[in-house]
Amino acid sequence: MNAGKVMLVTGASRGIGAEVALLASKRGFAVAVNYLRDERAAHDVVARIGREGGRAMALQADIGDQAQVARMFAKVDESLGTLGALVNNAGLLDVVAIDDVTEERLLASYRANVFGAAYCAREAVRRMSTARGGRGGTIVNLSSVASRLGGLGVAYAGTKGATDAFTLALANEVAAQGIRVTAVRPGLIDTTIHAASGGVDSMRERAKSAVPMKRHGAPSEVAEAVLWLSSEQASYVHGTIVDVSGGR
Repeated sequence: MNAGKVMLVTGASRGIGAEVALLASKRGFAVAVNYLRDERAAHDVVARIGREGGRAMALQADIGDQAQVARMFAKVDESLGTLGALVNNAGLLDVVAIDDVTEERLLASYRANVFGAAYCAREAVRRMSTARGGRGGTIVNLSSVASRLGGLGVAYAGTKGATDAFTLALANEVAAQGIRVTAVRPGLIDTTIHAASGGVDSMRERAKSAVPMKRHGAPSEVAEAVLWLSSEQASYVHGTIVDVSGGR
């Protein structure tokens, strides 16, 4: 069904991004696996896709740097072909209280979680837009239930609120250009990003009791939602945000 289509997944060396990349390949996409630092993990994802008969490449880029983003998209054009789907998954989880907020920490969070998504969406729209001669496509942004619950600190929740608003604004802008834009809001998902952010695992365990389903979600469960939104089965789903949060 998606044979010949190309998907770029940012932050795809681990966690939700890696699961999206792996599932995308199984659904027929050629996959660009973006990573920032963990080259080995990114190449492991590419190798797994290759062993299963898929086509993928690893691309190092800091998505908060628009020059690096432009180079990454150019490499996708050259090596994989016409982009048909973008998943803005890469991000930074910095759990910081307001009295510890600094300009440096705020800029880092917004650069990774908001500016990066905008830079990648800009490059994707330039390629996908039917108004520019493109074939259309899909953009799925990864938000968080923190955007509506106010969890995980002011910096992270603030950036995810911005992600929600960005998704709706972009959807309004490109709806007539053959591009569908949606977002997924994961809840408590069992990934390594929490440990990497400075050890909020105990917080997650306490928060689990507030989830109606009384468990963490799996990255694969989020990936299924992302791939559905990127598929023709969701052809009339646009400008909406899907919660994958166990009812929370």
